[in-house]
Amino acid sequence: MNQVFAIAATTVGEAIRRRVLLIILMVGLAFLIIAPSLNELSPRGQQQTLIDISIGILRITAAILAVTLTVYLLPNEVERRTIYTILSKPVHRYQFLLGKYLGSVVALALMVGLMTLVVILAFGIQQQTWSLERLSPLIKVPFMMIFQMSLLAAVSMLFSTFVTPVINFFLSGLVWIFGTLVNPIFERWGAEGQASDAIAIVARIAHYAVPNFSNLDIAQGAATASATQIRGSEAVYMANGIVYAVVYISILLVIAVLIFDRKEL
Repeated sequence: MNQVFAIAATTVGEAIRRRVLLIILMVGLAFLIIAPSLNELSPRGQQQTLIDISIGILRITAAILAVTLTVYLLPNEVERRTIYTILSKPVHRYQFLLGKYLGSVVALALMVGLMTLVVILAFGIQQQTWSLERLSPLIKVPFMMIFQMSLLAAVSMLFSTFVTPVINFFLSGLVWIFGTLVNPIFERWGAEGQASDAIAIVARIAHYAVPNFSNLDIAQGAATASATQIRGSEAVYMANGIVYAVVYISILLVIAVLIFDRKEL
């Protein structure tokens, strides 16, 4: 595991120094800072709208960062031929891939944490309140978002083992859109009694084949008084989402390792 952690630490340092990531981060932070001025509503409506806007900006920025962090990890190492130097040492390919992924997730978590801090500060200053009850949605949602984006990063890491970065970017984006907007519909169709048998079977296959990112999204329940999206205990919902993400990430990384082990460099 020392090799994995060493590669991960190097990856975090490289991510922090990459200009494109810093530009994306700065643009996201700028939007988060000006978000309080984007609505002129009643105090209650203003609070809910501000949460929605801030979480929306945070989600889009984090998704772009997650894909950008991982889409070039393996291709850049091959192009610069640094991978040969690393693999010539007592480092297995699976350790290299896991180290790269772990480093990208740590860097992503740091960036999401920084943006979350800005969101909380902007919200507190604009609303003139530092109540934990009001700020809790802006803490819980980004926390779950880290697992959500780690899952997206795993998707991008898998694609990076067999497609070019440009194709990877678009494929990962499609998976993100599909898993966020379309997969919940397939989940309902696949439920018993919601569709014909043929459609239900196809819906179930599509539902399990593509990550359902909505399983890790508590924004709707956090931003509104009625938590219609969260059934039962919120803690149980979050725990189930985390388990779902960890299991799916593990499967994606195993597939990525199997492909990477057989790839000619």
